[in-house]
Amino acid sequence: MKPLNKITTLRYSHRNISLSLALFGALALSGCDALPASGPTEAQVLNGQTAPQNQLGFHIVTIDASNVAALQRVSPGTMAALNPVYDSGASAGTIGPGDILSISIFEVGNSLFAPATGAAAAAGQSAGPSGAVSNIALPAEQVDDQGTVTVPYAGRITAAGLTPDRLAARIEAALSGQSQNPQVIVTIDKDLANTVIVSGDIRTPGRYPLTLAHERLLDIVAIAGGTVHPEQDVYADLTRDDQTGKILVSDLQNEPDQDVYLAPGDQINLSYDPRSFSVFGAAEKVQQIDFGAPQVSLAEALARAGGPSNQQADPEGVFLFRFEDPATARALGLPAGSARVPVVYRLDMLQPTSYFVAQEFPMHDQDVLYISNARTDKVGKFFGLISALVQPAATGAYLAQ
Repeated sequence: MKPLNKITTLRYSHRNISLSLALFGALALSGCDALPASGPTEAQVLNGQTAPQNQLGFHIVTIDASNVAALQRVSPGTMAALNPVYDSGASAGTIGPGDILSISIFEVGNSLFAPATGAAAAAGQSAGPSGAVSNIALPAEQVDDQGTVTVPYAGRITAAGLTPDRLAARIEAALSGQSQNPQVIVTIDKDLANTVIVSGDIRTPGRYPLTLAHERLLDIVAIAGGTVHPEQDVYADLTRDDQTGKILVSDLQNEPDQDVYLAPGDQINLSYDPRSFSVFGAAEKVQQIDFGAPQVSLAEALARAGGPSNQQADPEGVFLFRFEDPATARALGLPAGSARVPVVYRLDMLQPTSYFVAQEFPMHDQDVLYISNARTDKVGKFFGLISALVQPAATGAYLAQ
């Protein structure tokens, strides 16, 4: 076989280049659809709302001043929905089953309870200066599971649901006619009925009594020593009968209506759950980012993600994916039933006003931030692929010369 001369080598090299160009021309005709991408373009996302594949029925909402204002009017907390009968804190200070009571009875003249005056001192009891007034402290008594206590000469008396003053009045009425002008003082030595249970991410978990000061949720968190982790990463779950509420502890400072009054029997569990959002698409890096602060705006989230990539991103197509509760969906003018509504928020970063509204748009836990690919991204990749494959052939032809 004859060795290839310089001209033959050049002919073969040019033939390889021609074949490569023909191959890439065929790819160009197919629209470059086979080339890889980090996600859909802006048009593909917008068209997805009406596509048959939209089985979730998501809605696209443009982020503007009116929508941001609507979002800010909707409170994310659920504490205020708890039974409002407790909002006055009126039940605090009442007697309940399990409470330990001290009952003292004062009498004038002949006493039902105190022994003879001479034996009173020996029994640890006292009498008035003239010997006409006496008092006796009955043994400490626990309110039974029926909510009653037993008082000598008065019988069984219902105590549950009464304040100590009202119970004292009932005992006085029961002794009337048997004792001369009886006066009764009732105190709660150990209050078990008017307590709440605090557990979880708290420095001093345990049972805490409610007082006539009408403690709120944030009060009891402070009384229990505060949260172990930062408040912006700790949720407070409150269970009351068959109702529940949940809110970030840090939000209680800014939302007084969510800082509800506590009621006897409330169970409060604080859970450490750092909030985060995810970043996909034509960003500098696909990643999950922790909030690390009580509030994070969309502008701050984009900055933390490194912003849109100069080489790939379409600044007109910044999207945020989120499930909204029905109240928020209705505030945005979207149809909503009782289930959460999938919403895709769109931000056009080529509009100067977008940078203002992005500062006011709040991020939520588990938000997905997607930066769409530029429409010319695949074209750039296509020519990059051509360059990568044709360059060796061109180099070989040059060296052959």
